[in-house]
Amino acid sequence: MRIVGRKREQVIIQDCLESPRPEFLVVYGRRRVGKTYLIREFFHNRFSFYASGVPREKTKEQLKYFQESLKEYGTEESKIPADWTEAFSRLRKLLESEKVTRDPFSGKRVVFLDELPWMDTARSDFKTALDYFWNTWGSAQPDLLLIVCGSATSWIITHLLNDRGGFYNRVTRRIHLVPFSLQECELLMQENQTNVSRRQILMGYMVFGGIPFYLNLLDSRLSMDQNVEELVFKEQGDLRYEYERLFDSLFRNAEKHMAVIRALSGRQGGLTRTELAAMPEIGDGEPLTKTLSELTECGFIRKYSHFSKPKQGSLFQIVDPFILFCLRFPPEKMKGSWLSMIHTPEYYAWRGLAFETLCLNHVDQIKGILGIQGVQSQEYSWRSRQSDPGAQIDLMINRRDDVINLCEMKFTTEPFSITPEFERQMIHKMETFRKETGSRKAIHLTLISAEGISAGGNRGSVTQIITGDDLFRT
Repeated sequence: MRIVGRKREQVIIQDCLESPRPEFLVVYGRRRVGKTYLIREFFHNRFSFYASGVPREKTKEQLKYFQESLKEYGTEESKIPADWTEAFSRLRKLLESEKVTRDPFSGKRVVFLDELPWMDTARSDFKTALDYFWNTWGSAQPDLLLIVCGSATSWIITHLLNDRGGFYNRVTRRIHLVPFSLQECELLMQENQTNVSRRQILMGYMVFGGIPFYLNLLDSRLSMDQNVEELVFKEQGDLRYEYERLFDSLFRNAEKHMAVIRALSGRQGGLTRTELAAMPEIGDGEPLTKTLSELTECGFIRKYSHFSKPKQGSLFQIVDPFILFCLRFPPEKMKGSWLSMIHTPEYYAWRGLAFETLCLNHVDQIKGILGIQGVQSQEYSWRSRQSDPGAQIDLMINRRDDVINLCEMKFTTEPFSITPEFERQMIHKMETFRKETGSRKAIHLTLISAEGISAGGNRGSVTQIITGDDLFRT
């Protein structure tokens, strides 16, 4: 099978292979995003050594599975290693043997340790042994590429990327694997020979996000809404319990992470750290700082500033479509089917928010469509504290070339009609924004409409129009 998308990531891996020095590559990202698949397919499963941690197993079992992998790649010892120090000593001996498998193009010895955090069980010497293996031997082998991977992002960040001990500055390259863009989702659908329209792909992204594993579950014989019903809401659906599994797989103690997510789900525009810390089930201090960092690293939430008060605390907002969907429509609490929810007020409210989330995940594409890829900018949200009626802007692009794009996002099944009422609302937003912020930059009202605008319709004060098709650009 070929790798869909992931061009940047493949360049990084290739650079590691061609490097004249030893390389320690860390691949991390949320569950089901395709980390293992990327590495296995890139190397066609040809490794000098491959082993994977096993979830919820104790040290003895982890060592047993590691030893099985050693035997598969040529180690003659059959006894299970007494500890991880001995296990890595055997790995070193295997890699030093003349019969070791090498990459056929670069000649490098490629070691892939998958689901590394699961190997680090309670009271084991795993991290110390890995530290010793790399620092005393691996880091002196110019033809060695060590790749470690794991979904338990908190472990990866704490013990490898931000470590101040033995792994400090030892990781040479990192890949934070993020969900697919709309364009990559379309390529995956084509690869799977799933015949769906771009509108259906948009709807699929609004539910499942750009998670390859979820998208690979889609049944081409069903509509997107039928797929949602079968996968998420049916008792035997593959994603029925995915929300709970998602947090358990990523974080050793997920209670605080889930509490933060629940709190953020109740405020569309996000919450500040101070507001989160005031909640009894969350609390303040280092644990909250760590939780917010890990949720951001996983791509579940984003951290951004309020345009008018950038120094008074950042806001945090959910940007993972699947999490947002499950919080709005918990499968265990649904009284009817998903198909019965379509065209209800709850459905329309979710659909508008989900499309805004989709746009927030495609800011780079939006900038490309506007022709401002090379212009330095920052993205903000803004909410009026004074006007009546209120005014809110969920996405604004503040550019260094003296322009601000105020983005209004609309998901409709037909081309959007710019009515006099919509025009009055937009003028009110722009005038209120300029009055309260005092900004003297040029304001470009940018309408992002899934189906464009009505043919021959009046554009009013809208400067640029971006359609759903446009969002599929690179």
